[in-house]
Amino acid sequence: MNLVRYKSIEFDKKILFHVIIILIMFAMSLFAFTTLEHEGHWLTGMNNQVVWGVPHVFAIFLIVAASGILNIASISSVFGISAYKPLSRLSALLAIGLLVGGLMILVMDLGRPDRLIVAMTTFNFKSIFACNIFLYIGFIFVVVIYLWMMFEGRYNKHVSKVGMFAYAWRIILTTGTGSIFGFLVAKEAYDSALLAPLFIAMSLLFGTAIFIKTLYFLRIYFDVKTGEIIFKRLRKLLLYFILAVFYFTVLFHLTNLYATTHHDYEFFLLFSGEIYTYLFWIGQILLGTFLPLFLITSNKINSTWHSLLLASLLVIIGGFIQLYVIIISGQAFPLDMFPGYIESSTFSDGIVAEYTPSIYEFMLGLGGIAIASLIFILGILSLEFIPDSLEDEYLQN
Repeated sequence: MNLVRYKSIEFDKKILFHVIIILIMFAMSLFAFTTLEHEGHWLTGMNNQVVWGVPHVFAIFLIVAASGILNIASISSVFGISAYKPLSRLSALLAIGLLVGGLMILVMDLGRPDRLIVAMTTFNFKSIFACNIFLYIGFIFVVVIYLWMMFEGRYNKHVSKVGMFAYAWRIILTTGTGSIFGFLVAKEAYDSALLAPLFIAMSLLFGTAIFIKTLYFLRIYFDVKTGEIIFKRLRKLLLYFILAVFYFTVLFHLTNLYATTHHDYEFFLLFSGEIYTYLFWIGQILLGTFLPLFLITSNKINSTWHSLLLASLLVIIGGFIQLYVIIISGQAFPLDMFPGYIESSTFSDGIVAEYTPSIYEFMLGLGGIAIASLIFILGILSLEFIPDSLEDEYLQN
């Protein structure tokens, strides 16, 4: 493979336009944050049953995608596939941006974000939440070092070692995020060790889809030349990860159908859950799985960047819906506190909780996307992250 060359990006009208859009999104999230701080969270659709709403779906999507998008760098430095080496810097930058964006949503959603300092200074490692705070902060630190060694020529020989460490860290991070739900044994929708590998597969899928979308953006706006090698490799990655997520999804639900204690929730989600059932079959399975598979495998339309971009966008939409179904429906479905008895109370025990997200929740989510996008733009303006060319002659092993 030829020596990798990177290009500098100068601020121009195209970037100015995107910065304005990003600032508008951030201003909307800031308005939502200050309004909720002043008026209270009663303005959201969240309640005593559904305590994690749309902001948390946005946050977990970005956090999970951050872990998976670093896989592009890992393929080069850990597995030695040199065709991905020109993309390593960009992969690491996007990983930092997505994780910071996801964490900022959680901070803005807190009723008293200043109290976050307590969680950051007082660790209770019996809590999976405390472990994840450690993993998230550590991930940023590790990826920054990883990037520094990519840029600093005299430390390039250590990139593979640090890359291996970053690879292991991100696997543990995604396992921890999935275990937040897997350890909730009181909830029929969760309570499964399969959620950890499912989240790992989802991270790889979401990260790859976002990376393809970003690379398409770079081709259009910064004239990054691409050849057949990188196109076919990314298409294969997306295909494999779609199949992996579908496999673990099927395995997860088959396991729940086998376990008697989970029958009620599975029947609810798959057949009688109304909006959640529609979202599962139409949003997650049809839009997020089968249509992308068709676009990638169909011989008539799978040979263009446009079809790959569309497949990636469908994966992103379907992935967001999948997390919405996992997080929201799992909370909305009632706890079985007294097995064999009919439960009823003034606290909505025994019934499916209602949840309708408010506009403020979506605004908070947009804030996380805005922060991730701003970090990306500031990064490419400050340092050389974008490869000069991804044409085949530069990627030959």
